[in-house]
Order: sequence, then C-alpha cells, then structure tokens
Amino acid sequence: MVTRRGFLGTGAAAAASGLVGVAAGAGATNASASQNLETFVAKRELSFHGEHQMGIEADLQAVTNFIALDIKPGTNKASMLRFMSLITDDIQRLTRGEPVLADPAPELAIGAARFSAYVGFGPSLFSKLGLQAMQPEGFHELPAFKVDKLQEQFSGGDVLIHVAADDPIVLAHGTRGLVRDSMPFASVRYVQSGFAHTPGMVPAGITHRNLMGQVDGTANPKFGTKDFDSVVWIDEGPTWIQGGTLLTFRRIAMQLDTWDQLGTPSKEEVIGRKLSNGAPLTGDNESDTPDLAARHPNGLTVIPDFAHIRRAAPAKDGERIFRRPFSYDAGISSSGSVDVGLLWTAYQRNMDEQFIPIQKRLDELDLLNSWTVPIGSAEFAVAGGVESGEVIAEALFS
Repeated sequence: MVTRRGFLGTGAAAAASGLVGVAAGAGATNASASQNLETFVAKRELSFHGEHQMGIEADLQAVTNFIALDIKPGTNKASMLRFMSLITDDIQRLTRGEPVLADPAPELAIGAARFSAYVGFGPSLFSKLGLQAMQPEGFHELPAFKVDKLQEQFSGGDVLIHVAADDPIVLAHGTRGLVRDSMPFASVRYVQSGFAHTPGMVPAGITHRNLMGQVDGTANPKFGTKDFDSVVWIDEGPTWIQGGTLLTFRRIAMQLDTWDQLGTPSKEEVIGRKLSNGAPLTGDNESDTPDLAARHPNGLTVIPDFAHIRRAAPAKDGERIFRRPFSYDAGISSSGSVDVGLLWTAYQRNMDEQFIPIQKRLDELDLLNSWTVPIGSAEFAVAGGVESGEVIAEALFS
C-alpha cells in the first residue's frame, strides 16, 4: 500500500532525479558552448575561390605580414607560372587550416583563423620580364611627394604576398610556408608586420582606430555594393587583371611624442573629425557628410583649410579609394620614444584617377603631415580571383 507520505516521497525523489538530469544536460550544453567559444577563432574561414582574390573585401584581421619579394636572375614567365602554382596551392590549404605540402611543422596548422593571402606584382616585375604591354591602365611607380622620406628597406618589390589572420601562430606558420616555397624563384626584400583589433574587441564593420586615436577608414565604400565594385575592382584591360585591383602600400611613421602634447580640440582640427566617434566637426555621427562650407560666427571655416578630411575630399566624381590600414609597433627607444605608425593600403581601379590626385592635395597642405611621415612606398597590381583548378595570375604568365 502506497501511503501519502510514500507517494510524496517518491514524487519528490522523481522530481529531484529529473532536475538532476536537466542540470546535467544544461551542464553538458554549457560545457559544449564554452568549448566552442574557446576555439571559435580557429574555425572561422574565408573563401579562397571567386571573382576576386581574398583578403581585400573583408573586415580587418588581427595580425598581418606584407611580404615583398624580388625575383632571382633567370626567372622567366614559365618559372613564374610554377611559382604561382605553388603559392596558389599553399594559400588554398592554409585558408582551410591545413598544412602546406611537405610542411615540416604540420602540427602548427591548428585552424584557419580567417587566414587570407593575395598576390600582386610591382612595376619592376613587368620591366624585368618584358611584360609592359600587360600592365593595367593607371599603374606605374608613384611620383615623388615632398612629404615623403622613403627608405629602401620599406619600399618597392617585384611580388607582394599580403598575408593576414586572426592568430599570430597561424600567421607565422603560413608566412613561413609561403616564403619557403618562394625561395627557388625569389628573395625576400622585406616583411612588414602589423596588427588591428583581436576578434571580439569590436563588432564587425566598426572602423579601425589607428595609434593616434583617430577613426581610420571613414567613408569607405561598403562591402558587397556596386559602389565598392566601382571604386575597387577592375573590369576591363588584360584578362589577368580583370576582377583584380591596384594597391598603393605606404608605411607611415607617426610622431606620437609631439602629437600627444596636443589637446583634443587641436587634434580634432588637424583631422577635421571628433576623436570620440569619428564624426566630422560639422556633424554628430561618423557617417555624417562633412559640411566643408560651414563657418563659425567669426567667419572661419568649422573644418579648417588645413584639415586632413578637407584635403582628402574628392575634387570630382570617382576620386575615391578603399583604405584598409593596419598599425605597426617597432619598439621603444631608450629615451622612451615610440616607433609606431600605419601599414596603410589603398585599393583602386586607376591610381592616376584616384590615389594620386588625393595625395597631391595632401602633399600641398595637410597639417597632419607634421605628425605623419611616409617612410615606405610600393605599388602592386593584384591579379583577379581564381576558380577551382586555376592558378593565380595564370593568364599573365602563360
């Protein structure tokens, strides 16, 4: 006979058992979610195949290397095609978090971590291989600018492999594999390393801040839009460049010792934007269009004539670029001075119509030049994308 006390006791025990089961299930779910969260960076992949090379129309990764190479004497079109075949295979594997062929350290291939790499070619490569007729329109060495203090160790290059990832081990391992497979064909001219925010620090799409505290990249064309396509991607000319773009790469040193002595209002006038949120001095939000005609009651322009955004503003339609800047930190001297700046990239269809007119205005009158000095410069034509079974820049070297 089941008594009331016995029934209640049995019910309570059953309920308790059920709660234990629920708790155990919840614990397992939480443990799984925690494990997934711990390794979410490793599992994130970018697509390698497509109309465009990867790593341009993408949010900034945490760390990057710009690897510039000079081809060795005797390297010709046929050997360049073999070179690109190796690099194409390497990049495909690394984007999946896999080791490259004959990898001496396959245990370091621990995940994709949004690894990306694209390949571009400098004007010097076309001269060395007699391929000047294959150069895209508006692509050549940049003219000299008076603000430049260029150093050979940060400038030029026949071939660029720009590598980026969200993990420094993944980046280092991928860089080593790509460099190792490049050695039969070329020598390293320089490797310039940079960084941005790590995953989870800011939401995707938030504009990067450089080490001067500025929001850097405002008014960029938006990914996946016709506007982005019209600014960045080339759709005419030699077959190999269609779907590609032209890269202007500048290493810009920042003079933070004197910049840090300025107050916030002075810094904002130099840029023409508020440091707090990147809004123009005539607006409230970063996306607000600067009112270059606005004046104070005393008649002075709200955005000064020397302000960076005024000098960089398009003078005519089409005079725009897509910027993708990484920061660099090369250390601190014994006196406490810092060696920091930007690895600044601009992507465009035609340098003569986009970057160069803008830079000429900045060269003439931009107060920001007092705290930023270009010490490295290079130009690269980035080949179009590849589909399965194709090789990067195959049409250029076939």
